[in-house]
Amino acid sequence: MRIEQRNSLRLLQWMMVASLALPLALFIFASAVSWVSIRETADREIERALDVAHEHALKVFETIDRSLSEMAEIIRDVPDADIVAREQMLHLRLQQLVASLPQVKSAWIFDAKGHALVNSLVVPAPEIDFSDRDYFKAHAAHAAGDIGTYIGEALKPRPPYQGAAFFGVSRRRPSEDGGFAGVLQASVFPEYFENYYARIGREPGSYFALGRTDGTVLARFPTVDRDIRLDPKGPIGKIIAASPTAGLITVTSPTDGIERRLGYRRLAEYPLYVGAGLETSAIRARWLSTMSQHLVFGAPATALLFALLGLALRRTRHLYFEAEKRQVAEEALKHGQRLEALGQLTGGVAHDFNNLLTVIRASVDLLRRPDLPEPRRLRYIEAISDTVTRAAKLTGQLLAFARRQTLKPEVFEVGRSVQTLAEMIGTLIGSRIEIVILGPEEPCFVNADAGQFETAIINMAVNARDAMEGRGRLTIAVGMAASLPNAAFSTQNPYGYVAVSVADTGSGIPPDQFERIFEPFFTTKQAGHGTGLGLSQVFGFAKQSGGEVAVASELGKGSIFTLYLPRTAGSGKSRQMPAADAQAIDGSGMSVLVVEDNAEVGRFTTDALAELGYATRLVGNATHALEELADGADRFDAVFSDVVMPGMTGIEMAQEIRRRHPDLPVVLTSGYSHVLSEHGSCGFELLHKPYSIEQLSRVLHRAGRRKFEHAPTAASS
Repeated sequence: MRIEQRNSLRLLQWMMVASLALPLALFIFASAVSWVSIRETADREIERALDVAHEHALKVFETIDRSLSEMAEIIRDVPDADIVAREQMLHLRLQQLVASLPQVKSAWIFDAKGHALVNSLVVPAPEIDFSDRDYFKAHAAHAAGDIGTYIGEALKPRPPYQGAAFFGVSRRRPSEDGGFAGVLQASVFPEYFENYYARIGREPGSYFALGRTDGTVLARFPTVDRDIRLDPKGPIGKIIAASPTAGLITVTSPTDGIERRLGYRRLAEYPLYVGAGLETSAIRARWLSTMSQHLVFGAPATALLFALLGLALRRTRHLYFEAEKRQVAEEALKHGQRLEALGQLTGGVAHDFNNLLTVIRASVDLLRRPDLPEPRRLRYIEAISDTVTRAAKLTGQLLAFARRQTLKPEVFEVGRSVQTLAEMIGTLIGSRIEIVILGPEEPCFVNADAGQFETAIINMAVNARDAMEGRGRLTIAVGMAASLPNAAFSTQNPYGYVAVSVADTGSGIPPDQFERIFEPFFTTKQAGHGTGLGLSQVFGFAKQSGGEVAVASELGKGSIFTLYLPRTAGSGKSRQMPAADAQAIDGSGMSVLVVEDNAEVGRFTTDALAELGYATRLVGNATHALEELADGADRFDAVFSDVVMPGMTGIEMAQEIRRRHPDLPVVLTSGYSHVLSEHGSCGFELLHKPYSIEQLSRVLHRAGRRKFEHAPTAASS
């Protein structure tokens, strides 16, 4: 799977993770914000409930306190005997007072010994000792001074009285001389507060309490069936001691083990605290309810998004899997097509070379006949030479298609080169075809193999001639293009491209043949009228030169072949047409070290050079050549070496010779080398195989002459 596909799948996977992680992160953030908000709301509700409970308790106890003050005024300075004498009247007055106060169960007047003088319940008052009650003992213990209003613990009625539990609110009854004369007491219902708290505490988890400063709980909602006393040294007692006026805390109740958010406040002028709160579980329930509402909408949307992304990931994987299967099938098809093309190529090469070898074999057999006339002998020799030239051209076209041809790039002006070729093209295509040459508006220079360029133009012109069947118009136009067609931006040449288009008015290319026109040996011509390598050479030359060849065709209207070559800055020399081989140059005793691993080629080369007057020394590899030069490089005027050899190649040997013996020229020869096709000849003279004796002698003469020209300069320096 390609990197782009893996990246896209990884992106989808990360999107799936993000579709869960991002909503989850937002949900967590919203949950935290909601929790803080709900806690703050709960605290405000607790503060409001505490305000209500505090105000209510304060009014209740102030009312009871005023009632006790009224009772005190009624019996001020009245002796106990007179009070007993007026018991019936006072009973009715107390009964009337209690009836007006729903929170009060009964009202009592006690003497200094704890005996009831008058009460609001019955007449006469029972002979019962109440001196052991906390509301009496508190005042009796401070007979010398007034302790104010005392609020006692929760008590149960003493027989013969019955009814609900109560707690006493009492005040000191002073005598005429200021001494202790008894107690005035009102019995208050705890359930009165509990019922009130139940009415205002309708929220789930609500809590209210009324308690004394010593930790005794007088009333509580929710109610419990036992007396409660908090330890002043316990957790709650310590918190209240640290902030005795008011506070807001989170605490676990030692009574029922429930954690609550609790607010408390001291009741002004009374030794009482009022508390209001909410269970933390109720606060959490509110928070969970709020968040569940978010989940009702958010969870399905998140699940839908995740499912869609999962479906997209699954679909994308399936598509990539199908694309990979299709790519494998296409590669298999291309491989089969390449094998078919290779078979066609092999068959075409074998066919053409067998034809060439037939001519050579027949000519050799005829040359062996005795008494062969001289004209016929020369004709057979010329046939062999022509056949070798045709074979060399065939191998050159094959190498050009394979992009393994050793190019000789040079800077030349394309428009001028096309103008020079116009006359030759006219001769090739015939007089019945009109030629139109459209030159560029400004000079267009390229750095390419000029010979291969001319061959490509001629091949396209000949292909156009055959498409027009010898009659029509051939238009060759030279222009400029900013970029290659269908090429990535990163591969473009900054100077642009030179475009040479060859347009014909022929029959066009059928769609079923369009994809095969550049295949080697593919031709629609009749047998003997073409090799099928012309357009292959154009294709190979364009690719190897960093360009492109594009084709546009319409049936019945003709075709346009456009050759794109990278444009270059600068100027070049005009391209001259190649001349025929000149006569061989005599060696005049020039000494040449021949390096050739093929024994037959080596013997041919040394024999040919010996015929021309060269002194030769033949070695079979680069190592032996370097050993010969180490024994005395001055013995040789030049080194002539093959490129492809076992061990050290000819180029590596030439570079070593240049390092050791910089004045000794090296001439390389090769029919094909991937090193030459990729990196060139590294500045050394190169002679392509097959070569003639004349070409070999001229190259060696030129190399040797340069050596002799440099020799005086080296000597004078």
